[in-house]
Amino acid sequence: MMRNLFIYIFLLFNLSFIQDSNENRINNPSFKNGEKISFNVYYSLWGVYVHAGTAFFEVNLKNYKNKMVYHLLAEGRSNKGYDWIFKVRDVYQSYIDTSTFLPYYFERKVEEGRYKKFETIEFNRNQLQVISKGGAQVVPKDIHDVLSAVFFIRNFNFNKLKYNELYPLQFFIDDKVNDSYIRYLGKEIIVTKYGKFKAIKFKPLLLHGNMFKGGEKMTVWVTDDGNHIPIRIETEISVGSIKIDMMEYKNLKYPLSSQIK
Repeated sequence: MMRNLFIYIFLLFNLSFIQDSNENRINNPSFKNGEKISFNVYYSLWGVYVHAGTAFFEVNLKNYKNKMVYHLLAEGRSNKGYDWIFKVRDVYQSYIDTSTFLPYYFERKVEEGRYKKFETIEFNRNQLQVISKGGAQVVPKDIHDVLSAVFFIRNFNFNKLKYNELYPLQFFIDDKVNDSYIRYLGKEIIVTKYGKFKAIKFKPLLLHGNMFKGGEKMTVWVTDDGNHIPIRIETEISVGSIKIDMMEYKNLKYPLSSQIK
């Protein structure tokens, strides 16, 4: 329960409404080939957080159907000492366009307790279709998967947002288009396991599920610099709460200037 929360919660972002009219191209991405960000996942039932799992994001350039794309990888797992309580082994992958950040292919392999699921989604950008286990469906032009959306949101200019304003979003998962939003909550200083940061804060609208209560139960902080890497995520779940802190990074595109020494 500790791990999927990190990926499946933070990944609930499709910011198709943010893309510009210039063929949705992003000229100055906030990440580069070889970036890797690692996280510790902490679980609390009675107010005391314990280290229950780990997770990471990684991005690499790869060839997909004779086209160079970004391969996004996100993995999470519970620590072995907690597997007897709730074993988690989750892997998410997405192959996205290097200019638009829109996905061509998405895959997730989920193992959470007794629950297991394998899902693949092919995105036919020309036909405005996705092909999944449920068959072919027509989707919005700029539809994301949950992993591509994480990297897309990192490239948004948060200075354009107004405090407490809602922004709608969409993503495709579980054979359907899902509607949600994020609520921008401004900037603040936050202290994490890694250090003190100037951060950007927002809340996504979560969908109700086995792990999540639904509603605005999660808060996300990303660095207030060119990288916009997530440094903390906090959320309530069906039993207890989760806190996820960034613990290590490699090959960031920009200096981590948001960190306060």
